[in-house]
Amino acid sequence: MVLLSLILLPILLLLLYFIVRPRPVTIPIKNRHVFITGGSSGIGLALAHQAASQGARVSLLARSLNKLQEAKESIRRSSGLDVSIFSADVRDYDAVQKAVNDAGPIDVLVVNQGVFVPQELEKQGLDEIKFMIDVNLMGSFNVIKAALPLMKERKDRLPASISLISSQAGQVGIYGYAAYSASKFGLRGLAEALQQEVIADNIHVSVVYPPDTDTPGFEKENEVRPELTKLLAGSSGSMKADEVAKKALDGIKSGSFTVPCNFEGHMLAIATAGLSPERSFLMAFIEVASVGVLRLVGLFFQWNWYQTIENWHAKKNSKFAIIDLSIYTQE
Repeated sequence: MVLLSLILLPILLLLLYFIVRPRPVTIPIKNRHVFITGGSSGIGLALAHQAASQGARVSLLARSLNKLQEAKESIRRSSGLDVSIFSADVRDYDAVQKAVNDAGPIDVLVVNQGVFVPQELEKQGLDEIKFMIDVNLMGSFNVIKAALPLMKERKDRLPASISLISSQAGQVGIYGYAAYSASKFGLRGLAEALQQEVIADNIHVSVVYPPDTDTPGFEKENEVRPELTKLLAGSSGSMKADEVAKKALDGIKSGSFTVPCNFEGHMLAIATAGLSPERSFLMAFIEVASVGVLRLVGLFFQWNWYQTIENWHAKKNSKFAIIDLSIYTQE
């Protein structure tokens, strides 16, 4: 058995080396135009700082002009470089298209805008659900559709990139994330299909999956998170925006389709690889070799989550029963 494994291992590695697609690529950042949506704060601003420090020409798009001006000034102080800023709502295609045309041909597009209002689906208003879908998913279509024509016409013909900032909630659904997860799961389908459409133009698509990230938006989100959401989602820990930005930029430069940001993210990436593209034959080997084990691990996680949910409801029902008994006794 061991001898057979030793014989089959190099054959499998050789097979994977020849079949993984797209092929490995390096995407240069220096002296290239990096356009970042949602770039006035959080992960987007951290990415802008890092791209500027590596010699990129950076453009930022966000809704608030005041925040954009603050972001521009902070980048100027840290790197000595000026960035271009554009105020637009990603839900407005015409406004996005005007900003993209004014910015000029884009080499690296980072679709980073995102909103999140955690709530159980039954309690959440349709206006909030539509808001998340419109910004997170439809906004991504608007930005990419506006940028693609000029990206395809770029003069240098060097490898270009379209990167979508998703979330670990775009890999696995969690209590209270029904609408948000739907908007983020959609980005993967968009990315997989888009990669096939633009590969002939030497454009390479990445999907970044950050965990909870310490940003102003995350602070507001925590204030309204359902209790069960805090119990289930809090187990994966959080990262600083600068840490996520570094992982994201490294993944973009290597042309990786799937870009995890921490250990849990790597495990999720392998467990949910499915039919997604993979450039590295070594990573493909890890996915093939470990998929069964990780499925078992995933089932244990699901068991733990559902146990937590059952215990929470049992505790809640017990509490209500005690209150009802107290009222009945007083009567």
